[in-house]
Amino acid sequence: MNIIFRLDTWQEIYHSLRNNKVRTFLTMIGVGWGMFLFVSLLGAAKGMENGFDKLFAGFATNSIFMWAQSTSMPYDGFPKGRQMHLHLPDMDLLKNNIREIDYISPQNSRGNFGSPGEIMNRAGKTATYTLTGDYPVGNKISEKKLMFGRYINDADVAGNKNVVVLGEGIYKNFFDSGKKENPIGQSVNIKGIFFNVIGVYKVAQSGGPMDNDVTAYIPLSTFTKMYNNGDKVDFFAIVSKPDADLSIVEEQAKNQLKTKNNVSPEDTNAFGSFNLGKMFEKMTGFLTGMQLLTIIVGSLTILAGVIAISNILLITVKERTKEIGIRRALGAKPAEVRNQILLESVVITVASGIIGFIFGIFLLMIINVMTQNQDTFPFYNPTVEYSQVFAAMAIMIVLGLVIGMIPAQRAVKIRPIEALRSE
Repeated sequence: MNIIFRLDTWQEIYHSLRNNKVRTFLTMIGVGWGMFLFVSLLGAAKGMENGFDKLFAGFATNSIFMWAQSTSMPYDGFPKGRQMHLHLPDMDLLKNNIREIDYISPQNSRGNFGSPGEIMNRAGKTATYTLTGDYPVGNKISEKKLMFGRYINDADVAGNKNVVVLGEGIYKNFFDSGKKENPIGQSVNIKGIFFNVIGVYKVAQSGGPMDNDVTAYIPLSTFTKMYNNGDKVDFFAIVSKPDADLSIVEEQAKNQLKTKNNVSPEDTNAFGSFNLGKMFEKMTGFLTGMQLLTIIVGSLTILAGVIAISNILLITVKERTKEIGIRRALGAKPAEVRNQILLESVVITVASGIIGFIFGIFLLMIINVMTQNQDTFPFYNPTVEYSQVFAAMAIMIVLGLVIGMIPAQRAVKIRPIEALRSE
């Protein structure tokens, strides 16, 4: 009959562990602590990853923001310091020549990048806020969570309509937010022009990239008409296709604009840009490295604990020399003695790992409850994949068997005659 299914085997393991309570407890702490670290740190790393995913939710992370500056060197008869501009036709230029571009969103703004904001008023209240002219596609790059109404659509742009989407901060100032006053269809005066409110959006407390709740969005066509900007654009938000290399797209876009505007290919100042995708890759790389470090630290701690189990079992085998000798004298086979010690090693290892796992999950549950409604930092729903835990448990069992072979082999080498003579 297999030793695992024999009742006396488990009784012997129980009595062995009970007779060495303190030693067994201290031994289990090592493996249990390793599994606790493995689960809690891996869960915390996942919580940070989920937090950043939540922070960037609704935002096109494969984006490049590009704007015009001034030339830093003379070229082709043009002097240094020439002011560059972006124009609406440049969108077609870039899309037609760079296949990796998915779509482009132009924006003009007052109140960003050091420019003064725009005065807005309603019902005797006056304040200065950021005013941005946008296309409907702009909401695909940074999706607005609407409290009321809708966002700008193509008909608004085509008709140069005086419609506006307000941030929650503006809404709270101009309307009775305590009574959840519906602002849709009501008017807000911007630069002496009445705009019909078609929507109100809100942002998370933590805020997403370039998000705030004190900006009013109007159709870009209406914005350019108000400020007589013609076809000039403050900046482009360029979104690449999923598999494209953003750095290459960024370089190609600048080169196209340099060629069109007779700018030196070596001029790095004519057009500025911010590669959000590159920043996001660095962040995800950091999180991946953090998870890898967690796995390494947890695994090494578990290994140290399993080695401690081997050392304890060596002491146990020495103390049970006479007992093992009696068993051998009564006909116990070497394999039975070896399997007995190996089973003890695996039992201690697995029990320690389960206890560490339970405490680790319990800690993650506490952290989850404490951070569930917190938006002030990127941390959300810390979890651990069961496949990772099962893999760690499997490794623990293998380590328990491998490390347990040392005391098991020592037990097998005990000769019955010498064991019976030992004190």
